[in-house]
Amino acid sequence: MPAQFEGFGVFPRVREITDAFGSRLRISVEAHPTGALVLFERPDCEHYPQAALDGYGTEVLCGYIIAARLALPNPLPDETVDGAFASRFSLAQTEKVCLVLAQGNVVPPFEIPAPFWDRLYAELSVVIAHSRELSRRAGHRLQ
Repeated sequence: MPAQFEGFGVFPRVREITDAFGSRLRISVEAHPTGALVLFERPDCEHYPQAALDGYGTEVLCGYIIAARLALPNPLPDETVDGAFASRFSLAQTEKVCLVLAQGNVVPPFEIPAPFWDRLYAELSVVIAHSRELSRRAGHRLQ
């Protein structure tokens, strides 16, 4: 590794997206025994909603964002992922347009308003690459 990069740790990796009104969405990636854990937080909201996905769920969410953008103003069927971070993604078009990420008994579900979608899609594209690398490393540790 080149000397200028020695000592730089990649994880945890935290990024924050802010919209024009000051709303914030924080995305962090950290190592997990099965690869990567991707955390979503809304630190600007009163009850500080959170959600967590593994690499599989993150990839499905990334695709669901684009599907929702293309579907609007029409509805979009829900998408479900299973596993340790089982989730259901849905498109809500009530008073505000948002993606709803429902996980088990977590109430209320995690909402991602439409103004975040484009930047979140771009961020998740990078996160997915990191997630795949962490999964590859986890596989090597198991062997």
